[in-house]
Amino acid sequence: MKLTLRVWRQKNAHADGAMSTYELDGVSPDMSFLEMLDILNEQLILAGEDPVAFDHDCREGICGACSLVINGDAHGPERTTTCQLHMRSFRDGDTIDIEPWRAAAFPVVKDLVVDRSAFDRIIQAGGYVTAPTGAAPEAHATPVPKPDADFAFEHAECIGCGACVAACPNGAAMLFTSAKVNHLNVLPQGAPERETRVLDMVARMDEEGFGGCTLTGECATACPKGIPLMSITGMNKEWLRATRRAGRR
Repeated sequence: MKLTLRVWRQKNAHADGAMSTYELDGVSPDMSFLEMLDILNEQLILAGEDPVAFDHDCREGICGACSLVINGDAHGPERTTTCQLHMRSFRDGDTIDIEPWRAAAFPVVKDLVVDRSAFDRIIQAGGYVTAPTGAAPEAHATPVPKPDADFAFEHAECIGCGACVAACPNGAAMLFTSAKVNHLNVLPQGAPERETRVLDMVARMDEEGFGGCTLTGECATACPKGIPLMSITGMNKEWLRATRRAGRR
């Protein structure tokens, strides 16, 4: 395959960025998108140019590090992570635009790499459970109803990639935050911090500069792990419940 790549290049968060065009030949349809970028960088290095900086780690669709907007879609045309997107999804002669996540809370570090530490700070605000010290409890000491376990597992699948933020026209982080809140709030282990968790994490989310949610649904459409839009509704109910209880104290 022969491709034309239009890639966002930006030296740092304070520099102006622009799209640069590269021609790439000999791309196998069986390559992953990141392997294709590796080939591009080999070509750039051999030509004495600066390689394109992009995030990646596991390359197995687990870590959520590979964060690219491809032809206007978060992670590209397939509902998967960028590392699991293969070049067979494109055609010979295609022009592909490759950009970083676009959100005020995700400043560009370099080229296609953005700083997603705002997600870490949301987790630090309440994404944990009380952990008593001592011997490990018996595995079945705290029974969890199967519907609750299934609900928790569904939300635990969130890998924190940020596609929901990149896809949202408002740059909202509600789907990410709701996944983390709902995952823990439904479990008995998360009960001690149930109310403070949702209040603190939502407050931190707002402080980080993410946009407001208007339930357009783009976040759920872009999510590679299929976190449902109803997750946001669930978190809103938790937030209202916690706010009312806090007001009565």
